[in-house]
Amino acid sequence: MTPASVRADANRRRILDLALAELLRDPDASMDQIARAAGVVRRTVYGHFPSRDALIEALVDDAAQAVADTHRAGREGIDDPAEAVARSILAIWPIADRYRLLVHLAQRSVTMEGIRARLTPVREVCVQLIQQALDKGEFTSPLSAEALAYVHEQVLFGLMEAVNDGVLPAAEAGRAAVVAVLSSAGCPPEEAERLAASA
Repeated sequence: MTPASVRADANRRRILDLALAELLRDPDASMDQIARAAGVVRRTVYGHFPSRDALIEALVDDAAQAVADTHRAGREGIDDPAEAVARSILAIWPIADRYRLLVHLAQRSVTMEGIRARLTPVREVCVQLIQQALDKGEFTSPLSAEALAYVHEQVLFGLMEAVNDGVLPAAEAGRAAVVAVLSSAGCPPEEAERLAASA
């Protein structure tokens, strides 16, 4: 990698970080505002991102990668599938909370289908964990593991919207997410609460 490409990558990363902060502060922030926040001219931002939608898509890609990495770290070393689900949800919730306004914003340009497609690797791991928990009798559901993975994803998106709308306090959302996801898979309520507390 040449020094010029290293500088270009660092510039791109800095623009993305500052763009996220600016868009979370003002979801209608223009490319001009983002350029000013990053301390560069508008042409520099457009050099990396040809449009505002392209910038938002890059932020969504970053968010999906952060979720995948954190989901993996959260379940590392956990053999019990239900506990792995609980711990991975608690691990990703701070990431999801950071990006929840971005998800809302991205729906204007990326579509939920695009967001779901970016989360496919995480969903595939969730299907495996859910199937293991179903096989062990920890989860009981008339739905397949594949269907439950989609349900869980929607529960998490729904809770993010609830926080955005002020219906659910952000401080309670992580534990609530664990209990809601485990309960929707047929985990007994007291066990869901226990796993949320222990995780």
